[in-house]
Amino acid sequence: MVLVLLSLFGVPLAVYQQWLAVPARWNPWAPLDIRATPNLLTPFKLWRLADDPLLCQQALATSPLRYTTLPDSSPAVDCPLQNTLRVEASGVGFSSSFIASCPLAAAFALFERHALLPAAQEVFGQPVVRVEHVGSFACRSIAGSQRRSQHASANALDIVGFHLQDGRRISVLRDWPGEGEAARFLRRVHEGACASFNVTLGPQYNAAHRDHLHVDMGLFRMCR
Repeated sequence: MVLVLLSLFGVPLAVYQQWLAVPARWNPWAPLDIRATPNLLTPFKLWRLADDPLLCQQALATSPLRYTTLPDSSPAVDCPLQNTLRVEASGVGFSSSFIASCPLAAAFALFERHALLPAAQEVFGQPVVRVEHVGSFACRSIAGSQRRSQHASANALDIVGFHLQDGRRISVLRDWPGEGEAARFLRRVHEGACASFNVTLGPQYNAAHRDHLHVDMGLFRMCR
């Protein structure tokens, strides 16, 4: 029993106090490195970014994300925004800039590096150069409920398509139902999004999501 307690509490304390040296990727208190292959500690490191803007900036410094930090504000009475950024570009471009919570921005950077770009290279032999989305912040509740949507805190993004280097556009609405390489790519992207974000909802979830992938960093995990 003593050994179990030491394992559960003693080792994390020793790492936190820096009495025990471990590689940064296996140190839960080390800043998230977007470049490192995600592991079991990645969700915890993403969670820590929500209330720590400095830690957020340390994480994003390891990514190609270009952004502007935003002051805390209340653009709508019931939807205050804290620790948010305006994401302008990354290794990929966007159809427009968007407001994102820090965990959402960091999760997108992970998704881009470890899922989106590898999937495009594997299926098409070329990179995605632009992500098409229909917004992140919207002060509203989840349809058919009284619960606030993750969009109400800029903690969600709806992605409708991708543009490849050769100019081809991959559309969730048009290409998801198919069986060719575009459909295979979208399924790989969906799988990768499930690993990067807390929630990923696609066309298989319900009719409301037939034309986009909804990704967010809410408290619960769901991949549908």
